Amino acid sequence: MQPPLNPLVLDERLLRDLLLVLDLAGTFVFAISGAMLGVRNRLDFFGVLALSFVASSAGGITRDLLIGALPPAAINDWRYFAVAMGAGVAIFFWYSPISRLRKAILVFDAAGLALFAVAGAEKALAFGLNPMMAALLGMVTGIGGGIMRDLLVARTPAVLQRDLYAIAALAGSSLVVIGHLLDWAVIPTAIAAAALCFGIRLIAVRRGWSLPVAASSEQDESSS
Repeated sequence: MQPPLNPLVLDERLLRDLLLVLDLAGTFVFAISGAMLGVRNRLDFFGVLALSFVASSAGGITRDLLIGALPPAAINDWRYFAVAMGAGVAIFFWYSPISRLRKAILVFDAAGLALFAVAGAEKALAFGLNPMMAALLGMVTGIGGGIMRDLLVARTPAVLQRDLYAIAALAGSSLVVIGHLLDWAVIPTAIAAAALCFGIRLIAVRRGWSLPVAASSEQDESSS
């Protein structure tokens, strides 16, 4: 008769599997959003794949570098690259049917933001970061890919000018940290945190919610 498995070992395995699933799911949806933006900007095949990889990997690479998880998972595990390239190739050749979905890029972007924000916070906590820094790193993980994607097509990143982009990511990652501090079950907390981030992002876009924008001197002169 085999001895029962140590609960701590089971918890570590569950957390490791959860992080992998969240990371790969986030990689897939952000890769789709990057590839769709590349097609819309009429990039060639290489450009679409490059944008797909950058959008899906920049946030995770930044997170891993900051917490010392080296080499970063996105360039150390072939599954991340394969998922990003698969999404990019699919969008390049079958963009038309997918683009008919209403606001498809927005939905995939919001989903990627939610998954990466949760995965970033979970991994930061697993590496022993304090709760405040873990929440902030979850936000950075979520917004990093979108920032790099937008910069590569010469577009001001959405996080810097409109909508509750970073705030949505911070809300999701903060719920992960709260759940950790209160010893909530990991998977339900992760699902709730991702849903919170996703919901805030989509509602903010639908209702036009945004943070206050600074008024420049040029705007003051033109209005007078």
